[in-house]
Amino acid sequence: MKKVMNTAIIYFILAMVGGVFYREFTKFNDFTAPTTLGVIHTHLLALGVGVFLLVAVLFKISNLAENKLYRRFYLLYNIGLPLMIIMMTVRGVFQVLGTNLSRGMNGMISGIAGLSHITVAVALFMLLLAVKKVLSEA
Repeated sequence: MKKVMNTAIIYFILAMVGGVFYREFTKFNDFTAPTTLGVIHTHLLALGVGVFLLVAVLFKISNLAENKLYRRFYLLYNIGLPLMIIMMTVRGVFQVLGTNLSRGMNGMISGIAGLSHITVAVALFMLLLAVKKVLSEA
């Protein structure tokens, strides 16, 4: 439970940093158009803090922590979500700076972002299966 709450706290701090970075970086560069940086804050709050707060509640009412699928979820999710946020940050910084990317670089950023989204989706599916199993056993 402590590990889950620490994870939620870390994602909360990153969400706050992401929001401040978005505001200050766009203001410093006189950028007013929509950018990927604008959604980093909400992604971290919902997918980072929200998911792990729900997991913490589930820890209290079930033996989810002992589930093998949950442990795999935790590892995979904490690889995929930070990678997603990194790629959103990279994309957003290039947008704000007005950097013209080559087709290859643009494709690479999109590809890595896509893989990170798939990783997060697979991890969430694993969490759903783990929750289903532990709740059906109760």
